[in-house]
Amino acid sequence: MHGTSDLARRLAALAAMGFERAEEDSVHREVTPVDQQRFRVVHSRPAMGTRVSVSAVVRSQGRADHAIGMAFDEMDRLIGIFSHYDDGSAASQLNLLGRLDGPPPELVRVVKDAQRYHRTTRGGFDISVAPVVELFRQSQDGSLPDDTDVRAALELVGATHIDVSHRRIKFDRQGMRMTLDGIAKGYIVDAIAGVLERHRIRHYLVEAGGDIRGRGSRGHGQPWLVAVQDPDRGTTFPDAITLTEGAVATSGSYEEYYDPDREHHHIVSADTGTSPQHGKSVTVTAPTAMAADALATSVFLMEPHASSEFVNRLRGCECLIVGLDGAETRSRGWRSAVPT
Repeated sequence: MHGTSDLARRLAALAAMGFERAEEDSVHREVTPVDQQRFRVVHSRPAMGTRVSVSAVVRSQGRADHAIGMAFDEMDRLIGIFSHYDDGSAASQLNLLGRLDGPPPELVRVVKDAQRYHRTTRGGFDISVAPVVELFRQSQDGSLPDDTDVRAALELVGATHIDVSHRRIKFDRQGMRMTLDGIAKGYIVDAIAGVLERHRIRHYLVEAGGDIRGRGSRGHGQPWLVAVQDPDRGTTFPDAITLTEGAVATSGSYEEYYDPDREHHHIVSADTGTSPQHGKSVTVTAPTAMAADALATSVFLMEPHASSEFVNRLRGCECLIVGLDGAETRSRGWRSAVPT
C-alpha cells in the first residue's frame, strides 16, 4: 500500500515538472537538491507547440545550465529547418516548390528515415499524407470535405514518390507535400539528448509533449519515472514506466479534431484518407525518440491486436494501446512501474 501511494504522489508531481501541456509562454528554471553533492536542474520553455523540458542531475549547476542552453540553441536551429509554420524553413520551401536543391543534411536524414519507417510499417507511416491532413484541417467549421476532394488529395499521396539524396529532395508528383509532424519532433528530442551527451551530462530527461528521451537516474539510483498521458486529459494516468536508457512517445486522437463528432483527427490513413477509430492513444518505447515518434503514429493506424503483434517483432520496442472503451492492450515486453 505504501508503494502505491508513493507512486501516486510521484505521478501527481509530474505535472509540476513539465509532463503536461503548458500554455504559458514563460521560461522556467528550477533547482532541487538530490543529495549532498548533486542537484536536479530543470529548464523548460515553450517550443514546437508544447512545452519542452530538460532535466539534468549534476554536481555543477553551471555545467548543467550551459549544456541545457546549448541544447536549446540546437533545438531552435532544427526548428528553423523543419517548421511548417515558418515559410522560410527548408521543409516549407520544399512543400512550396516541390524541389529543394542542396537540402540541409538534417532534413535529408529525417526524410530518408521516414521512408525507412514507411517500408517497415508497410506503408502505414507516410509523410506524404499532408494534402489529406490539410484538407481536413481547412474544414474545422464542421463542414467536412466531400469524397471527391478526398480522392483527389489521395492521388498526391505516396512516400515512394519522394526522391531524396544529399544533392536534392524532389517530389515526383506535382502538388505533393509532406508533413514531418510524426517524426521531426522525435529527431529534435534526440538531438537535444545528443548535445547533453557531448557535454558529459550522464543523467537527464528530455520531454517535449508526448516525446521523451532519458538516460541514467533521477537521483539515489532511482530510474526516471514516466507517466503515460491520459487520453481523456483527466487527473489519472493509464500507466507509468521507468526509464534509464531510451525513449517514449505517445500519439492519440485527442490532440486535434476536425469535426464535432471527433471522427476525423490529425492521424490519417494514407490508404483511405480517413482517421482510424481503433483507440484513443498509443505509447511506444524505443531506443530513440525518433523511432518511438514514428512508430507511435504508425501503430495508432493499426487495429490493437495487430499493432501489438507488430511491435512484438521489433527489437527494443514495446507499446501500450488505450482503446476507445478504455481497455488496454500491451506488447509482450511492456514493463509497468505501477505496483500490482
